[in-house]
Amino acid sequence: MANPLVQLARHGQSFWLDNISRDLIASGRLSRLIDEDGLKGMTSNPAIFEKAIMGSTDYDDDIGLLAAQGRNAVEIYEALAVADIRQAADRLSAVYDATEGADGYVSLEVSPELADDTAGTVAEARRLWEEVDRRNVMIKVPATRAGIPAVRRLIGEGLNINVTLLFSRAVYETVAEAYIGGLEDRLAAGGAIGGTASVASFFISRIDTLVDALLAEREEQADDPEVRAMIRGLIGKTAIANGKTTYQLYKALYETPRWNALAEKGARPQRLLWASTSTKNPDYRDVLYVEELIGKDTINTLPDETLSAFRDHGRLSDTLEANIDEAGSVLANVEKAGISMERVSDQLVEEGVMKFVDPFVKLMEAIEQKRLQPA
Repeated sequence: MANPLVQLARHGQSFWLDNISRDLIASGRLSRLIDEDGLKGMTSNPAIFEKAIMGSTDYDDDIGLLAAQGRNAVEIYEALAVADIRQAADRLSAVYDATEGADGYVSLEVSPELADDTAGTVAEARRLWEEVDRRNVMIKVPATRAGIPAVRRLIGEGLNINVTLLFSRAVYETVAEAYIGGLEDRLAAGGAIGGTASVASFFISRIDTLVDALLAEREEQADDPEVRAMIRGLIGKTAIANGKTTYQLYKALYETPRWNALAEKGARPQRLLWASTSTKNPDYRDVLYVEELIGKDTINTLPDETLSAFRDHGRLSDTLEANIDEAGSVLANVEKAGISMERVSDQLVEEGVMKFVDPFVKLMEAIEQKRLQPA
């Protein structure tokens, strides 16, 4: 039986791994994922590094050595993270070459504590970019009100950027504008734009987790049986509908004369990357958010369990552009039910930042404790 992960490429979709660790690289598992499954890239975040560093003893010796050099907890964390990112980037370098820079990237996130600091985000992104010093690294920047202008500035400087924590079409449009505007800025300054890459990480399952809970409340409050039935029929459909309609916006943005002028200069589109694709509700198929969002020029970043599940029993079909009218109706009915997708987006961005801040703080505290331990 053909490997469904490998077959995704025939549908125009790449898959990346939402994980990184020293053991993943050293054990040869990363190489096997690339060579046998067709893995095309990797993403990381502070929560992933917290699990990797504190969930094993693999980093303890290096923490001790770095502490002996007088490094503080943040400096130790960055040294460990950069080392892993470099090794992964080197292993994916052949993928980068084979795809002519379309894939083969590894993402490293700026500190989540900078989510509301444009200047701080720009400065840290530059520093991490120079520290990693790999052509196939992407620096992750959140799509917060402060993060989006930082994206434009960094793209204008020629950095590869993974824009994360997108939850709505409206925010996606501002992110795409930041990318396109950044390319125009770079071109106007005399820079080349052909080597600049970016993805827009659009989160999926977290949308259903929140919206399904809100729909359940609306259903309970509704008196009309028809209204209750309509609301009940929306359960589990919002996230996929959101992704499908956003993809239609993506296609429209990259078919304009404005974009074509940049494409003639070598620019490549900022692809949509489906993130948060593990299924949180046990009643849903465990590969739901992979199977229902398969389409051209997109990426699905998979945590280990979802990757293994899709390899085992994933079903392949060009689903991303199927039933587009129905997707629009779902979102319209969600709004009719009294749920604002913009308020949903605002809440999820805030929660998303905190999901990274909390493990980042815990990791700094744990490294500090190890740093102070006697040799």
